[in-house]
Amino acid sequence: MNSKLKIWLQAARLRTLPLSISGIIVGNGLAYGNDRFSLVILVLSLATTIAFQVLSNFANDYGDGVKGTDNESRIGPARVLQQGLLTRAQLKKGIQICAVVSLVFAFALIYVAFGTSDLQYSLIFVLLGIASVVAAIKYTVGTNAYGYKALGDLFVFLFFGGVSVLGSYFLQVHEFQIELILPATAMGLLSVGVLNLNNMRDLHTDKEVNKITMAVLLGASLSKAYHAFLLIGAVLTAVFYVKMDIQPAYLFMIAVLPMMIHLRRVLGYTDPQEFDPELKRLALCTFLFAILFAIGQNL
Repeated sequence: MNSKLKIWLQAARLRTLPLSISGIIVGNGLAYGNDRFSLVILVLSLATTIAFQVLSNFANDYGDGVKGTDNESRIGPARVLQQGLLTRAQLKKGIQICAVVSLVFAFALIYVAFGTSDLQYSLIFVLLGIASVVAAIKYTVGTNAYGYKALGDLFVFLFFGGVSVLGSYFLQVHEFQIELILPATAMGLLSVGVLNLNNMRDLHTDKEVNKITMAVLLGASLSKAYHAFLLIGAVLTAVFYVKMDIQPAYLFMIAVLPMMIHLRRVLGYTDPQEFDPELKRLALCTFLFAILFAIGQNL
């Protein structure tokens, strides 16, 4: 593989992609039985979400690199700007190209979903698409980066939960059901759990560079309690949703066992380096949770 391509793939952080599409899987799983369901909309939803995630990863690499947050004290994988594998100008160009690609996918998705008949829906989703691009970039980039003001958890909850699950469902069936807030909440909480784990790992280095995250605000002990709240809250909201069904499907509970093993480990850890392997485990548990939940809705 070309060395330059390897560098861009490293910047794209492919291991984050399964988590990013988990909400899309749940939303489409909930919509699957509807007569309107379209495979093309599913594929475009996945492509759009992946593009947004890659954009976010490029921007995160750039923002943290420029601010000096990614330094030799960082525990996680070294970033491309930090290592000097890409220049600021190159990475900034990559962000711009990825933003355009993201919007092209988003507009194609909106056109296929609504055509020219539902202009009000199209406008709402165009605004959501633009908001997604802005949110992806402003997480760490700029003087008012919200990821440095303990707002990352809120935005992840909204976009990976509400927008991802409810938005993908609406694109398919053109309607909203109030009870779907529950699975959207479950996916939002699990996604925040991954972010919180990342912030727990980086708590000390973030504090040194004045990057304020929920982990920095709460401290090590309360961050663990917060992590337990996020994971257990996600499971309970999903259980509550399926209990409302005539034929409740608890297939997703298969993913809960490794998730609780993960939680037990995290609660016992004291060394920040121990959190890093758990990031991949929780992300994969969330992905499995999403797949099993979607399958369970269609048994």
